[in-house]
Amino acid sequence: MSLDHFQELPIIGIIRGIKPGHLQPAIEAAVAGGLRTIEITMNTPGAAALIGEAVRLFSDKAWIGAGTVLDKESLAQALKAGAGYIVAPHTNREVIDICRKKKIPVFPGALTPTEIFFAWATGATMVKVFPVSSMGGVSYIKELRGPFDNIKLLACGGVTLENLTEYFAAGADAIAIGSRIFKKDWIESGNYELVQAAADKFVKLVNSKKNSIALHNKKKPRFYRSPA
Repeated sequence: MSLDHFQELPIIGIIRGIKPGHLQPAIEAAVAGGLRTIEITMNTPGAAALIGEAVRLFSDKAWIGAGTVLDKESLAQALKAGAGYIVAPHTNREVIDICRKKKIPVFPGALTPTEIFFAWATGATMVKVFPVSSMGGVSYIKELRGPFDNIKLLACGGVTLENLTEYFAAGADAIAIGSRIFKKDWIESGNYELVQAAADKFVKLVNSKKNSIALHNKKKPRFYRSPA
């Protein structure tokens, strides 16, 4: 799995705070629901080991990455574990530079127009607009598309089944979903069928919008920047 697969199905499922015994069945359920890109956050206890386990078990079925990568130390741990891409809630130029050098896709977080442009100019593969709902959600993405028509934007923080269509219509290139797929209560109670059902709903909705997303991007082409 790779960036190409993410372009085909632009949705990331975020796993945070999961216990080792729940990792495999949770990811199995999400993959069964059609999810193909999964992020494990580095502030999860034992994150590096969990990423390594997920890569070992699911590399042929899902693109496994590391999230909440705040500095070069956590980046080194994530890459050693086999993370295929890097996500952060902020923009750390050193992290981006290392990822570019190693040809690892990197999605740094940014919020204001100045931060978003800086993240992109620094070398982001895609910019994670986070937390997008705090800045107006759908309407904020739409406003950003005025000056930033060629910057790849990942909407994260407040995306739901009810507003997902609006985010793509406003110009988001991808979305990231956390507890609405990997809900802590579902996982800890062993109700993995609910994880699968949630993943299935999000994936089907994204797939149903692929034609309109492609048409939108054809009008204003925005390409994933190569990590090279």
